[in-house]
Amino acid sequence: MPDFFEKVNQSIATHIFVGGSTDRNNQTENLVTAIKKETNLPVILFPGDVKQITDKADGILFLSLISGRNLEYLIEQQIKAVPRLLKTNLEILATGYILIDGGTKTATQKASNTKSIPQNEIELIKNTALAGEFSGKKLIYLEAGSGAKFTANPKIIQIIKENLSIPLIVGGGIRSKKQLDLAFVSGANLVVIGTAFENDLAFFEELKK
Repeated sequence: MPDFFEKVNQSIATHIFVGGSTDRNNQTENLVTAIKKETNLPVILFPGDVKQITDKADGILFLSLISGRNLEYLIEQQIKAVPRLLKTNLEILATGYILIDGGTKTATQKASNTKSIPQNEIELIKNTALAGEFSGKKLIYLEAGSGAKFTANPKIIQIIKENLSIPLIVGGGIRSKKQLDLAFVSGANLVVIGTAFENDLAFFEELKK
């Protein structure tokens, strides 16, 4: 881990997201604690369920899966999270989570038993994002899924950003500096990269400060 975070600290990374669709061994808190020893970057929870909440982090994406219709991930998990959150000093970031098709069935789809929105349904994606903003979300997270075969279409990013007045996070399938830059140029405020680092640490060389 020290070698990995030496590369992170030398890169253009601004935040560390910790979480996933599952955490069967309940290692989120241990992982956050270890990460905090290696970097001064803010550590933000990106939880798949309430068990992944820990006050060792700096903040939490308080996610609502607004692209799906499973009440467990629209509101039930959020209600279950409240008692835990009240015992922390985490910065709570209300986030509308939109899962779009990235060419593969993602862990999020399996865990939440929901479908992704096809990328050709641009109007639906845009309206879902706006519904999130109108209902009080502070961030919109447009996600093609971990290990996606293809990223969010730049046109979708652009249209959403032109209509939103809150920040837009984009993730899923980004494996090159070119794709990263294109997401930013299209309107993303924050771009999330995960699998690319896991598969090829040399990617950090492209992202040095």
